[in-house]
Amino acid sequence: MAFTTSDDATYKCMIQLKNYTGEGAYITVSLLNPDGEYEKTLYVQGDDEDWYSDITEWWKFQGTKRADIDAITGATVSGGNRTISILKIPESKLNKGYKIRFESAVEDQEYYKDDVEFELTTENVKTKVEGKGFIRYIRMIPQ
Repeated sequence: MAFTTSDDATYKCMIQLKNYTGEGAYITVSLLNPDGEYEKTLYVQGDDEDWYSDITEWWKFQGTKRADIDAITGATVSGGNRTISILKIPESKLNKGYKIRFESAVEDQEYYKDDVEFELTTENVKTKVEGKGFIRYIRMIPQ
């Protein structure tokens, strides 16, 4: 019997949005390599593909690659609300200069390329990180 092992660590990720009026926010969570290039989409809040191109930097990566993201997609999140998702992050990327980026966009409002961005370290994945745009803060909890 063969066993396969996964190098992925599982994190519960809570995203708390600021109070704002308007449509629900589309949020992408991405893994960036040490050169700042997209390596992998970890999660997408918002399941209407027609709006993905509004998250312009991420779409340059996802729009050309077209990776299957159905299993890592959830509904949009409205202002003032929070959502919890599960992120699978390769443990081999910890403490190696990789970053996690949260991008956010709301229909007919602004787009924030780096609403939340932090270096992927064993300390940072256990802390609360403040947002700059629609995201008030995110909190990651190792599982």
